[in-house]
Amino acid sequence: MKNALLSVTDKSYLAELALGLGASGWNLYATSGTLKVLEGTPGVKVLSVGAITDFPEMMDGRVKTLSPKIFAGILARRDHKPDLDDAAKFGVVLFDLVVVNLYAFQEHLGKPADEQAAFIDIGGPSLIRAAAKNSMSVCVLTDPKDYGRALEVLQEAREFPRAFRAEMATKAFALTSRYDGMIAGEWGGLKGQALRYGENPHQEGRFAPSPLATWKLLQGKELSYNNMLDADAAYRLAQDFSDPAVAIIKHTNPCGVASGPEALSALYLKALECDSQSAFGGIVGVNRPVDGELALEMGKIFLEVVVAPEFTEEAKSILVAKKNLRLIEWPSPVWAKADMRLAMGGMLTQTLDHELGWTDLKVVTTKKPDAAAMSDLKFAWTVAKHAKSNAIVLVKKGVTLGVGAGQMSRVDSVDISLKKAAGKTISGSVLASDAFFPFRDNIDRLKGLGISAIVSPGGSQRDNEVIAACEEHGIAMVFTGVRHFRH
Repeated sequence: MKNALLSVTDKSYLAELALGLGASGWNLYATSGTLKVLEGTPGVKVLSVGAITDFPEMMDGRVKTLSPKIFAGILARRDHKPDLDDAAKFGVVLFDLVVVNLYAFQEHLGKPADEQAAFIDIGGPSLIRAAAKNSMSVCVLTDPKDYGRALEVLQEAREFPRAFRAEMATKAFALTSRYDGMIAGEWGGLKGQALRYGENPHQEGRFAPSPLATWKLLQGKELSYNNMLDADAAYRLAQDFSDPAVAIIKHTNPCGVASGPEALSALYLKALECDSQSAFGGIVGVNRPVDGELALEMGKIFLEVVVAPEFTEEAKSILVAKKNLRLIEWPSPVWAKADMRLAMGGMLTQTLDHELGWTDLKVVTTKKPDAAAMSDLKFAWTVAKHAKSNAIVLVKKGVTLGVGAGQMSRVDSVDISLKKAAGKTISGSVLASDAFFPFRDNIDRLKGLGISAIVSPGGSQRDNEVIAACEEHGIAMVFTGVRHFRH
């Protein structure tokens, strides 16, 4: 005989589910509210969970399923003999199906916390998580809309197949995650270490570290919310290069990047030359230990933060004179696998943009980039991956000449990158665009400047017009097939 545990707040389709399970020979056990509804349903036979727990519900029904006999019946592994022996020894009923949904906390948003507390479900999430954890043996249903499908699956297969159980378990974990997140967001308190403030002085900011936060603050004022965002952006960009690299960041956008076999001090000066005005008050990320020469150069202007895998003793002795400069040492950074942001009253998550997109290149013009141009194109493409959309990056010999980012129009980003490159020798440089060019006007702005090659994802309805513009202006064009939007 199969056994089902039913404990639901939303009684939609409950009778139909119970009738279908009963017709298939299942034993049904229910908590008081669910039991009351089902006892009034003709043709349904159902027992109280009290028949299992041998203990009455108490505290206004808040304690009813929180019993070892209930949870043992859900968590028992059917392929693990010691579990089954324990179940037999203690008279545990093994549950094959758990049907639970949660108190409607969302209907009480905005009310005083003491009133809301009555609608925070305890037993429900516990039952759901237990059943989902043991989905190798148990099926969990949390959405009344899935009942009909569950009965169809059961009628066809006479049991719940593993794939269906896994699907329902995934849905169950998503539900409990959203539920807890909703309560945490409503009760609000920001958690973690207090920062000086958030993005602006009137905003509270906090930092909640995880085991991935293995960095150390060696000197300087406490980090602000913006400092941490910029330091993370600078270090991610620098770490994307295998050769020595220096990245200067302002408001999470690169304003100067250089990479190559040269000394770090030389790379820093090249990166600084790209946009020395914007670099003032910026954040520097370095993917090699900071030495004395680099420290001397960085000490000449006002910087907020320097983040690197290490600082030599000489570098620390030089930079200690800049008492407000924060030095962050982060030898072995490991990034989280997901990016999370709040939007639309919920949580958006995505995998990180780890893929550079440099494995399936397609040269779409008659002119082909030479080896030096291809090296610069890859460099520019890497920087574009870290710049806010719409992103345009001009590069020559492993150094950024100009970066246009965060603009509503790609044409504006092109114009800004050219403005930043004013006074430099643009001829022989390359250009990267984080997304496709929607029109050829972007390319026409490059006429006569001597730009040798462009890299972009491609994929515009007007790709042919864009390619034709490149042909007219003697510019090679490479498509990656990968886009790097960054909002």
